[in-house]
Amino acid sequence: MSDKCDLCLLGLIILCSLLTGNSGVNDAHVFISSGEDVRLPCNNALSDCTSTTWIYFSFRHSGTVELIIGGKKKKDTERHERLSLGSDCSLNIKNVTKEDPGFYSCRQYVNDEQQGTDARVSLHFLHVSSSSSSSSSSSSQTEISPGRFVTLSCQLYSYDGESCDRWAHSEGIHLLWVNQAGVDLTTDSRYQISSSGLCIINLTTTLLKEDDNREWRCRLTHRNQVKTSVRYTVKYSDPAVTASTEVSRTAGLLFRVIVMIVEIAVFAAPTVILLQIICARRAGRKNSQHLEEIEMPTRLQ
Repeated sequence: MSDKCDLCLLGLIILCSLLTGNSGVNDAHVFISSGEDVRLPCNNALSDCTSTTWIYFSFRHSGTVELIIGGKKKKDTERHERLSLGSDCSLNIKNVTKEDPGFYSCRQYVNDEQQGTDARVSLHFLHVSSSSSSSSSSSSQTEISPGRFVTLSCQLYSYDGESCDRWAHSEGIHLLWVNQAGVDLTTDSRYQISSSGLCIINLTTTLLKEDDNREWRCRLTHRNQVKTSVRYTVKYSDPAVTASTEVSRTAGLLFRVIVMIVEIAVFAAPTVILLQIICARRAGRKNSQHLEEIEMPTRLQ
């Protein structure tokens, strides 16, 4: 019961820190893009990581979760396979997803007594999803083609939506779409840039032939310093390859049809010849019988 109370108290402390802006000297912010690996520092680590406990808190999950206890991973956590403890007691997370953002606290225990204060780390996750006029749902890059419009949505996952906007405003978070050279795309009339709060920014444009292999970036700055960015590269399927594939398929189908016709002709030819022979013999017999019937009266006379 006391452990649960401690975890609840930790959540309340973190919530109060967020709302009041008093995050403390030990707090750190880490920004990461989708699919990358991240290292969360433990700034209060002792010489032996067996004293280290890592705790995770997220408003979306409405609670706290113990990830590392006494330097060992808990096996009943969903992200168990993606977690590891560094030699400096840092927490390593592989292939970060939008389920990972939130508050992480590194806490030290010696003889069941906490040593010092928590070292808190806030993990923020930047992700880009795409949708095009060819599909109402998110589509892969290979499905888009010239002449269609595409919308790229860049979202910062931090806390919950409302808290993210409030925190982003207080911390000077800014999202921006830029081209490969780093030029702000709002300066180009072919791009429509829209936002939904401070944590979501969208880019919409009609694709051109020259957009193949073009790169766009969603860039995040924290207090005027670039922290991370997500790249989206346009990939068209090769029309020549597609046409060649269709020709090959048609030629293959035609070849199979010709083979079937030849096979049928080969097997059917002997049958046709045999039927002709049988019909000819039957016709010959009928003619012989007819001649005999005509000659019979003559013989009788």
